[in-house]
Amino acid sequence: MKTMVANARRKWADGLVAVSLLLLGTILIYPFLWMVSVGFERTANVNAPFPPRLIPYDFSLFNFELVFENGHLLRAYWNSGVNAFFSVILSVSSALLGGYAFSRGRFKGKKLLFILILATMMIPFETSLIPMFIMFNNFGLIDTRYPIILPSIINAMGILLCKQFFDQLPEGLRESAKIDGAGEFKIFFHIFMPLAGPITATLAILSFQGSWNSFVWPLVVINSQDLKTVPLFLSQFSQESGTPLMGVTMATAAVSIIPVMVVFLIMQKYIIQSIALSGLKGE
Repeated sequence: MKTMVANARRKWADGLVAVSLLLLGTILIYPFLWMVSVGFERTANVNAPFPPRLIPYDFSLFNFELVFENGHLLRAYWNSGVNAFFSVILSVSSALLGGYAFSRGRFKGKKLLFILILATMMIPFETSLIPMFIMFNNFGLIDTRYPIILPSIINAMGILLCKQFFDQLPEGLRESAKIDGAGEFKIFFHIFMPLAGPITATLAILSFQGSWNSFVWPLVVINSQDLKTVPLFLSQFSQESGTPLMGVTMATAAVSIIPVMVVFLIMQKYIIQSIALSGLKGE
C-alpha cells in the first residue's frame, strides 16, 4: 500500500515538473516565435502588430524578399561566417593549449600567471576598447578582418574551463606515455586531445556565438560596406524618417539567428557530455 502511494506521489511530482517545464519553455520561446511571425507580416513595417500574435494576419514573404533582394545580407553572412570560423579556431586552440599547460605543466610563476589571466576576466571590454583601437590603428589594420579575429586568441574563460577539464583526467595517462618516451606535444595531441571532444565543442559554440553576435567592436573598427557583419547589417534597418521597419528588422533577425541555432543543435550533445564529465575526477 505504501509503495503504491509513493509511486502515485512520484508520478504526480513528475507530471508537475513536466508541466512546469513546458510552461517555462513556452514563455522562453514565445518571443522568438513572435519575431518570426512579425517577419511574415506584410504590414508590420507600417503598423506593428498589437497585441502580439503568433499567426500573421496578412501572411507574406515580402519582408524576407526585401532582405535578400540586394545581396547585402548574403555578403554579411559571408563576413560573419569567415570571422567566426577563424575566431573559433584561434580561441579553441589557445584555450586547449593554455589549459593543458596550466593543468599538467611544471614551470615557475605558474600560479601567478594563471591568476593574472583570470584577472583579465574582471576587466570590462569598454575599458580596453580604446587601447585596442589605437594599437590596431597604429598597425594599419583598421577596416580589415584582423581586428575582429585576432583578439579571440586571448580566451581566459576558455583556459579556465580547459584546465578544469584536464585536471579531471587521470594523471596515469600522461605518466604511461612519458614512460613510453612520448614528449609533451605528442601526449597532448595523441592522448589528451582525443578525450577533449566535449570541452572543445563547448568552447566552439561559445566562441562562435560570441563572434557571430559581436556588435560594438565591429562597429568601431569596420567602415567598409563590404566587411559589414550580420549584426551591423541588422542595425541598418532604421530608415523611413528614423522609424524602424519592424517587419524587415524581424525578418533579418530571424534569418541571422539560424547559424547559431544550427551550430548549437549539432553540438549540444557534446555540451551535455562536458557537463556530465565535470563531476568525474580521475585518479
